[in-house]
Amino acid sequence: MKAMVLHKIGAPLVYEDLPDPQPAAGQIRVRVSACGVCRTDLHVVDGELPNPQVPIVPGHEIVGRIDAIGPNVSGLSLGERVGIPWLGHTCGHCPYCLSGRENLCDEPIFTGYTRNGGFATHAVADAHYTFPLGEHGSDQELAPLLCAGLIGWRSYVMAGEGETLGLYGFGAAAHIIAQVAIKLGRRIFAFTSPGDSATQDFARSLGAVWAGGSDQPPPEKLDAAIIYAPVGPLVPLALAAVKKGGTVVCAGIHMSNIPEFPYDLLWEERKLFSVANLTRQDGLDFLKIAAGAGIKTYTTAYPLDHANEALADLRHGRLHGAAVLIPPQEA
Repeated sequence: MKAMVLHKIGAPLVYEDLPDPQPAAGQIRVRVSACGVCRTDLHVVDGELPNPQVPIVPGHEIVGRIDAIGPNVSGLSLGERVGIPWLGHTCGHCPYCLSGRENLCDEPIFTGYTRNGGFATHAVADAHYTFPLGEHGSDQELAPLLCAGLIGWRSYVMAGEGETLGLYGFGAAAHIIAQVAIKLGRRIFAFTSPGDSATQDFARSLGAVWAGGSDQPPPEKLDAAIIYAPVGPLVPLALAAVKKGGTVVCAGIHMSNIPEFPYDLLWEERKLFSVANLTRQDGLDFLKIAAGAGIKTYTTAYPLDHANEALADLRHGRLHGAAVLIPPQEA
């Protein structure tokens, strides 16, 4: 198979040939048709996540069709279109798994981080951790739903009820969850890098009632805010923007240090949460809602061997929506 491989933390990915992976018991193999490029992939490449495993093939927003099935797999068929997310395996016996919190599993496997992912023509996954995608929508449009959408949904649920919702960092996840929230009756306030008028215009085009720089207070207090940008100084700004009793959710897997801030910003029963990974039920719930809500993902396609360019564009904020890698489809 062809793959983009990370051999050294901080180094460019290398386009190379690898042996075709073979599915073990309980696994399937997919021929990858599209793989989204997530900010978590940047954190893997840049060494910002603990215990990096190299060499590794990044990528965990995978859409493809099953082309091989290992022993002891039922309910899936050759040629079926499926999605492979970040959470690739859980142990099933730690206290978190036994209490319905598999996203906090003590012995997890993560796609594109501790197991080769989808920056490749083929990927192997545990059958029970994949999502049937049906035939509606293009592969490129669906790919960002497999992490940006899933983490966006989990953070949205954690933010709780209310009419007004702030989104800090209007990239892949925010542009998806903004559409979901608006469909569900929320009013969206979008916060971007100061002076980023193009992204603010993009947010308004999707239905945001207000868009401005993260250094600006919103025109009214918010019921909740979700921080998608990995920028610690946004935490006190978001706390200052929410009402008494409001909620701030940190949705990223990595964030720069949070600066000291006065207790008054947290007082009056404001709540501050972090999101860790996802559960399979999150995926089932979100994909059902997304299918019925007419969510449109805005994507920029790159050939697989241009993965370094896609990562650079994401790193430097040159994207509206999400980047998606398209592997070569020849045998």
